[in-house]
Amino acid sequence: MSGWAPRRFWRAARAAPRDGGYTVELDARPVRTPAKAPLVVPTETLATEIAAEWDAQGETIDPGSMPATRAANAAIDKVAPQRGAVISALAGYGATDLLCYRATAPEGLRARQARAWDPLLGWAAQTLGARLEVTQGIMPVTQPDESLAALADHVAAHGDFELCALDELVALSGSLVIGLAVATRHRSAATLWQAAQLDESWQIEQWGADADAAQSALHKRDAFLCAERFLLLARGESDS
Repeated sequence: MSGWAPRRFWRAARAAPRDGGYTVELDARPVRTPAKAPLVVPTETLATEIAAEWDAQGETIDPGSMPATRAANAAIDKVAPQRGAVISALAGYGATDLLCYRATAPEGLRARQARAWDPLLGWAAQTLGARLEVTQGIMPVTQPDESLAALADHVAAHGDFELCALDELVALSGSLVIGLAVATRHRSAATLWQAAQLDESWQIEQWGADADAAQSALHKRDAFLCAERFLLLARGESDS
């Protein structure tokens, strides 16, 4: 039935140690993923966040209000079984990274892209060992093989839960460099989202904002920030 929603059946949720990690128990019943796998996460802080999401539910369950739960499910059910394919897909963004494709005009936009994006590419070259070439317009540019290999190594260094968050960061921004900058805490997700949305912000300044587009952009920004929070919780780190 299209109007059916699962109803709350538990009184309290709590984080609990389980199998080298942590799970969430609903009245002592451990939570499972949609694929029926045990929901076991790497840190107590992440399990506590997930438990809080379950505790915050009303009479009916709203999955949209449970971003950490959904991300943990994806890490277990989708990322872990096809880890190699996820790493390959993420690494592939390096060949077409947003930061490498600059406007041909106007000069104001070109200058703004250079101010925001050149330092990130410089960081990638120096810190990640990945020097990337820049082009104008939509003409493709071939990136150095050694740079792409370095980026792939950095992606592969992440655990399954971190990869799940990185996948969201990269897909939303269109930039592997930006995703890795968030993951390494080079800059905050809020600051890097502004860099990722530079072209869109320019267009809004020139032509005004469309209500639907603005709402979509806000939703994507929230998802980007949630991905950063999930990644930090999966490491047991604070977002402060």
